[in-house]
Amino acid sequence: MLRDEVILVNERDEPIGAMDKMEVHRKALLHRAFSVFIFNARGDMLIQQRARKKYHSAGLWTNACCSHPRPGEGTREAAMRRLNEELGFTTDLDKIFEFTYRTEFENGLTEFEFDHVFVGTHDGVIQPDPNEVSDYCYRSLDEIESSLASHPLNYTTWFHQAFPRVRQWVAENPAIRKGSGSPYSAY
Repeated sequence: MLRDEVILVNERDEPIGAMDKMEVHRKALLHRAFSVFIFNARGDMLIQQRARKKYHSAGLWTNACCSHPRPGEGTREAAMRRLNEELGFTTDLDKIFEFTYRTEFENGLTEFEFDHVFVGTHDGVIQPDPNEVSDYCYRSLDEIESSLASHPLNYTTWFHQAFPRVRQWVAENPAIRKGSGSPYSAY
């Protein structure tokens, strides 16, 4: 049976080994991860509610998808793979920034991730995997910001940290704004 391994990294995101995902979360070791943010043509952001049986942050709302690249797999390729596995579609993704965060959960697990943040666009069919996603919707950035302020416990820790930076990126890249199409024309 294939082990679910993640890439251990140092503070510069240089690989230093691989380890079983659950062991990494029990030992609170820094590892490579990614977060994908998807927008529709109107500029609304796709958010998903994590499935209730997830090993942490179950039932919380977050960005389109998050996960870890496998040893030997490129981060962008892993993000595209996982987007298809979780939500049933693929699209081009561009990396916009990275950050490190650490969060301890009540179940004794810790997320300590060097997170690569990607953006893409999608207006087509979404077919979520019910083992990963309980619900999903597109919301305006203003609606999300208001909900984060009024109901902060409904959202994942990493979403709280990444959303303001993604919103700032959108403000600085007018191509993602309502009615203007792909975010990639800004580069």
